[in-house]
Amino acid sequence: MEERFIYFDNAATSWPKPENVYKAAENYLRNGGANPGRSGHTRSLYADRLVYETRQRAAFFLGAEEPEEIVFTLNATDSLNMAIKGVLEPGDHVIYTSLEHNSVLRPLDSLRRNGVITTTMISCDSSGRLEIKDIEKSIRPNTKLIVCTHASNVIGTVLPVEEISELAWKNDLLFLLDAAQTAGSIPLNLQEIKPHLAAFAGHKGLLGPPGVGLLYVRKGVRLKPWREGGTGSRSEEERQPEIMPDYLEAGTMNTPGLAGLNEGLKFIEEIGISSIAEHESNLAGKLREGLREIKRVKVFDPGTDHQPVAVISFIVEGIDSGELGYVLEQAYGILCRTGLHCAPCAHRTIGTFPQGTVRFSLGYFNREEEVEHALRAIREITSRF
Repeated sequence: MEERFIYFDNAATSWPKPENVYKAAENYLRNGGANPGRSGHTRSLYADRLVYETRQRAAFFLGAEEPEEIVFTLNATDSLNMAIKGVLEPGDHVIYTSLEHNSVLRPLDSLRRNGVITTTMISCDSSGRLEIKDIEKSIRPNTKLIVCTHASNVIGTVLPVEEISELAWKNDLLFLLDAAQTAGSIPLNLQEIKPHLAAFAGHKGLLGPPGVGLLYVRKGVRLKPWREGGTGSRSEEERQPEIMPDYLEAGTMNTPGLAGLNEGLKFIEEIGISSIAEHESNLAGKLREGLREIKRVKVFDPGTDHQPVAVISFIVEGIDSGELGYVLEQAYGILCRTGLHCAPCAHRTIGTFPQGTVRFSLGYFNREEEVEHALRAIREITSRF
């Protein structure tokens, strides 16, 4: 697209990327191109070093104890499927929240419908808050796993994941954290949250290209492999090598994407995660406050003055959300997302199912003048329709 537009869909994938992300992916394709860990020639060794550098940088940034705890995947959905289906066995019970994404809901539903597991959903209130005691009361003798999003992709509520993790450890349960909406946008440390497993999207707050995800597997946690095949290690054996991360990384990986992810992480390190979080939070606060002042607009949020994740969902009374999104793009050049955001239970929780909402999700490269333009657009639309 050559025409000027405003991108407010960073919760789906961040855009634009830092310039070095583009350059690194292109440079690898043009001047690298080999398969990492598969050959002894210089280009393969270069690719292998690049993958390891990215793994080291990601581990340090996220707070993993060892680089081998970071597994590269296709995306956060891939990571969540690997974790969920890798640890659950017939007869297990799983606890999850009403704010989960379909990347959690659908794997759990598939296993439940096939009679493999049972589940309990913990309902949050309309602002996205939940009670830890509700999780504790739902624990059964056969409970194996608690799954929780770090922040809602619909209303941005940050859940008390440290307390949930503590509860899981106390009861000898596994805790899986979905950090797709928080990594790269707010400070996050795996040694403070202490999940057993955590899923990340490389293409959102971490500013990498699409097609790259990460799965954190705490040392000592064992998964069944999601896929098996070539790893470049122990090729004389027919069984999947059990060394990490090879055990979960069969097949040729997206090395150009990892080259871009490496540069995205460098960019975040240079700017500082606290500066990024403050910038995004300030913009979201201005946008949320301005929307609340417009008649017929209803904003859905945690109901607190400070919301660190820059996701704002709203509706305009009398205007279909899908139609509003269309008008915002066609008349004002604002790209956003409408509908259910792959989180139907979250919309039931806030009372917007099945029509959904309009979602503005901001990123580091958004600016205050874009927020002001969006507020003018909503004011004009509500005055005309």
